[in-house]
Amino acid sequence: MNIDNTYKDLQQLVTAGSLKRRQSLKHLVYTRMGGEADIWAAPATYDEIQRISTYAHDHHIPLTVLGNGSNVIIRDGGIRGIVLQTSDMTEMGIRDGLLYAQCGAKIIDASRYALEQELTGLEFACGIPGTVGGALYMNAGAYGGEVKDVLQSALVIDKDGQLITMQGDQLQWGYRKSIFASGEYIVLEARFALQPGDPAAIKSSMDELTYLRESKQPLEYPSCGSVFKRPPGRYAGQLIQESGLQGTRIGGAEVSRKHAGFIVNADNATASDYIGLIQHVRSTVKDKFDVELETEVEILGEEA
Repeated sequence: MNIDNTYKDLQQLVTAGSLKRRQSLKHLVYTRMGGEADIWAAPATYDEIQRISTYAHDHHIPLTVLGNGSNVIIRDGGIRGIVLQTSDMTEMGIRDGLLYAQCGAKIIDASRYALEQELTGLEFACGIPGTVGGALYMNAGAYGGEVKDVLQSALVIDKDGQLITMQGDQLQWGYRKSIFASGEYIVLEARFALQPGDPAAIKSSMDELTYLRESKQPLEYPSCGSVFKRPPGRYAGQLIQESGLQGTRIGGAEVSRKHAGFIVNADNATASDYIGLIQHVRSTVKDKFDVELETEVEILGEEA
């Protein structure tokens, strides 16, 4: 791919959104580390997403879709091809009795909007920092709730560039996964089927979950959130803690002293530091407990 030629082509397709060459991604993700995107686009409309997707497919250019970067690690060498970031697609509202939210809206904001509308069902999401698109991608969940429990349907772009609606029961839900991990679809919009509820009770539940999150999680440092999936019948954080790993560092990356399931960027960590510490944690827990920790975080891009 010739970056300059591709950029010129995309200028004709992205007229309302933003487009940049050799864009640093470090400050666009929660870990505050990582390299550059060859080309970075932040579309403003569904049509722009459709045009970028079709262009990338027709020209055999890698396309990486990024939400607000809360659950990703971008390697120090950056990402080749086009990075499409959905952060400007944040509209939400009520349509046909369903709460709809565009892919770039934060799932926290969707839960707050549900409260404003006196709708219950999204309380579990009030502390999840990712976007709606990311929440569908990984079937995000917390405190006993998951996206699959409340998603009625999703508007998506398929691999042929067509806009289609997929019903919730078509999305091959699993623990922290869905059909969207296949890379064959891009989420544009989620439609949630929620129920009328008592706003005082909804707010009380959200306040309690927010307190639990803020009191237990190391939100004072950049991080990718919970690094590992929950092993069957166990808790990753407990295994890491019992392995004596809290406070362990590689470079500027550290296993959180507050919550062992988190790795934080404590001092200008590189992605290499972070990934190296993940590998060390996995190896140590495997040796001590014979448990294979599987990462929840998405690792993207190339080594420096």
